[in-house]
Amino acid sequence: MEALLAAVPMSAAELRAAVGRFESDMAGLLLASVRTAERAFAELDACEAMIDTAAARGQTAVVRLRELLAAEDAERVSAELDALEDAAGDVRRAMVAFRLLSHVLGRDMDAQAGQRTVAHLTEEDLPHLPSAYREGDFQDLFAIADRGAQLAPELARAHRARIRTAADHAVDVVRSAAATGFADERFAQDSLDEARRAVRLWEQCLEERRRDVG
Repeated sequence: MEALLAAVPMSAAELRAAVGRFESDMAGLLLASVRTAERAFAELDACEAMIDTAAARGQTAVVRLRELLAAEDAERVSAELDALEDAAGDVRRAMVAFRLLSHVLGRDMDAQAGQRTVAHLTEEDLPHLPSAYREGDFQDLFAIADRGAQLAPELARAHRARIRTAADHAVDVVRSAAATGFADERFAQDSLDEARRAVRLWEQCLEERRRDVG
C-alpha cells in the first residue's frame, strides 16, 4: 500500500475506494476500476513523456559535448555531464512509478534492459606515444635531441589521436544512454560513470600534450 501511494498521486481514501469492499455494489466497483485504470494510464503516459524528454535532452547533450570537447572546454564539459546526471535522476524516480504501474496493469517491461553493457576505455587502449628514448640505442644527448626533433610531427599526431579517442568514447557512451531515455537505471549510471572516466582520461591527454608539444 505504501509503495503504491508513493508512486501514484492518490489519497488513501481514493485507493481504498478503488480496491476496497464493493460486495453489494458491482457498478461502484466497475466505476472505481475504470477511474483507477484511467489515472494509472495517465501516470504511465507522464512517465513515458519524461523519458522521451530525457532522450531528446540527451541527444542535444551529445552534440553539445562534442562541441565542448573539440573546444577543449573542460569546465563546461563537466557542467554538461552534471546536467545529464540530473536528467537521469528525474527519469530514475519516474521509473519507480512506471515499473509499479506496469506490473499492476500487466504490461511487460523490456526483458533485455538489464543485459546492456558499457564499453570501457583505458589508457592502454589509446594510441601509442612515440619516444626518442625508446627508438634506439643512442650514445649522447645530442643524438637523442635530434631523434626527438624527427619524431615531433609523429608525436603531435599521436597526441591528437589520443585526445580524439577519449573524446569520441565519452560522446559514444552518452549517446547510447540517451538512446534509452536513461530508462535503464543501471545502464544509464554505468554510461555516465564511464563518460566521466573518459573525460578524465581526455583531460590527462590534454595535459600530456601541453607537456610534450606546448
